[in-house]
Amino acid sequence: MASVPDMVKKQPTRIAVIFPGQGSQAVGMTSELAEIYPEIRATFTEASDALGEDLWAICQDEEKLNQTQYTQPALLTASIAIWRILKKKMDTAPYYLAGHSLGEYSALCAADVISLADAVTLVHKRGQLMQEAVVGIDTAMAAVLGLEDNRVENLCEQATEHVDGAVVGAANFNSPGQVVISGNSVGVNAVIDKVQNTGKKAIPLKVSVPSHCALMEPASNALAEILASIKFDQANIPVIQNRYARIESNAIGIKQALTEQLSQPVLWSKTMQELTDKQINVLIECGSGNVLSNLAKRQAQPITSYPTDKPARLDKLMEILS
Repeated sequence: MASVPDMVKKQPTRIAVIFPGQGSQAVGMTSELAEIYPEIRATFTEASDALGEDLWAICQDEEKLNQTQYTQPALLTASIAIWRILKKKMDTAPYYLAGHSLGEYSALCAADVISLADAVTLVHKRGQLMQEAVVGIDTAMAAVLGLEDNRVENLCEQATEHVDGAVVGAANFNSPGQVVISGNSVGVNAVIDKVQNTGKKAIPLKVSVPSHCALMEPASNALAEILASIKFDQANIPVIQNRYARIESNAIGIKQALTEQLSQPVLWSKTMQELTDKQINVLIECGSGNVLSNLAKRQAQPITSYPTDKPARLDKLMEILS
């Protein structure tokens, strides 16, 4: 059987670039690349000047980096720094871009829909709004493994209807058999119990805010007002957004999808299927870590994906594409 690189070379290469979301951050992310590529520190300087915060220093500070209002601009900056390297190295532009949750903002920035300065300021505020929305609420998220999507949704509905005070829903449909749930602790723990009763696993996640659930509706409403004041341009590369796993064609549609995304689930499996339907056969994960590359292996129709956050990984990608 031919190796993956051989298979890629025997067919026309159709590339999409995907950008990771919160949870992919790591202390010192992009440091190894910064020793080789000046674009890394230059991008961090540009973003830091716009935000009024030293994002490079924040990336070296675990406590600060894991605060969502700093996690979001730091991750976006790391992704765009790597994107700028990729643009110089690649012969042709990718066919599509997509980003997981926060990563959608990185994708829109890469597509020149929004400037880096506006993007880092926007996601910093987004993080603040998310944190403010759940002040005084005991919240949680968990990854449910081994159950079908509709079964997880049904368990969340049952908990919401029958457990006093429960707020819980499906937050991320990441891959077949992996759904992240989000809400208050009462609701999430009720679903965890129900999942365990089926003999499947539900793993609590260490997060600072419960993304993509009804608790985020106040943040979503406030975000809509901020988005209305920011200039969005036409995308120079199509971006498949999380809300409906489709490409929005104008600024109004893009902003509406971003607004709804905050309190509605991320349809990542459907996004991957959309890329498959568009005959994408190579994914490049542009940002910290390899979470999305691992998820790509678990899709119903896996797509070969390459992370780029280390010099060796970036070199391997360029060797394969050459």
